[in-house]
Amino acid sequence: MRKISDAVISFNLFKHRLVALIAVLSISGFSSFANPHESQHEEKHEEKKGFNAKEVILGHVKDAHDWHLLDIAGTPVTIPLPVIVYEEGKGVTSFSSSNFHHGHASYAGYRLVNEHYLHEKGLNPAEYTDGKIIAVDANDMPTGAKIYDLSITKNITSMIIAAILLIWIMLSVAKAYTTRGSKKAPKGFQSLLEPVIIFIRDEVVKPNIPGVAAERYTPFILTIFFFILINNLLGLVPGSANVTGNIAVTAALALISFLSTMFASNKHFWAHTLNPPVPGWVKPILVPVEIIGIFTKPVSLMIRLFANILAGHIIILSIISLVFIFGSLNSGAGYGFLPITVLFNIVMMMLELLVAFIQAFIFANLTAVFIGQAMEVAHDDHHDHHGDDHKHH
Repeated sequence: MRKISDAVISFNLFKHRLVALIAVLSISGFSSFANPHESQHEEKHEEKKGFNAKEVILGHVKDAHDWHLLDIAGTPVTIPLPVIVYEEGKGVTSFSSSNFHHGHASYAGYRLVNEHYLHEKGLNPAEYTDGKIIAVDANDMPTGAKIYDLSITKNITSMIIAAILLIWIMLSVAKAYTTRGSKKAPKGFQSLLEPVIIFIRDEVVKPNIPGVAAERYTPFILTIFFFILINNLLGLVPGSANVTGNIAVTAALALISFLSTMFASNKHFWAHTLNPPVPGWVKPILVPVEIIGIFTKPVSLMIRLFANILAGHIIILSIISLVFIFGSLNSGAGYGFLPITVLFNIVMMMLELLVAFIQAFIFANLTAVFIGQAMEVAHDDHHDHHGDDHKHH
């Protein structure tokens, strides 16, 4: 009873703090959103542009070579990140992204492409992607040289932070068990994580992955779940990176899931896939479908996580944009719409908080399902095990 009461008290405190935190984040999000990142560096003689919702939203959800936090009095506050470029014949060149001056200057023969540069040089936007690093000559024109961008971008930095948080959290919980023992009621963060870990083990891993392999794959599934969850939650913080809303990140996660499934597969799985127990005239139809299904499973994992997280961020940013759109028409309309926007934003933040947990759970659960399917045993062995069980009874 004491263990249950401690858990209830801990959950109630967490719930109240969470609601307060969501409200603060929803309101504080306006400070890092008010001004487009690139528009702060336009030439003084150019006419001041109006609010461009598309530019601002895409600027917040895309990856970048610096970390834009907020704007203070029209000046962007950013954290420069390492730029690492490899070019054949020139080797590896590394420097700080601050040398690009937010895309308004070249450095060491390289240039960060942005809208201002494309307009100034009259280049085709379809050929030169916004945010891409290219090689340039002394006249600041593209050379067309093949380069490899190995930079530590905002998304990579955020993933490193998430990995450090994951390791720190798990080591803290493990230390609590070592210090207090497993028979005492958990306290603090330990009491919050223990039910989640037990749930993933008992309701996700064990029902899907057979036998002793379940214990072997439990740490892997837990790592996937918590890594995605932490990145999802970090993405809700104003000024943070959109990691799991990036198709490259979800593709890498889906590839890990695919490789783990292939590693776990056995001869029965491939026999069922390449020689299914169906009439001979059906096999030419079913075999290609089974093979295609092997590759469509990780693709579905990739698109599902990417689309849900990206869509949530775009909706939240679009709601915030309404304040500035109305404000550009009339300041009174902007301030009048502000309470409505804050209310909708709080609701969306709470919904996105739920989506963050759901998407992490779905990815981990489906990975466990795919691994379990690849470990299928022969039907004869399965029936023999059931027969032995009946004999013992």
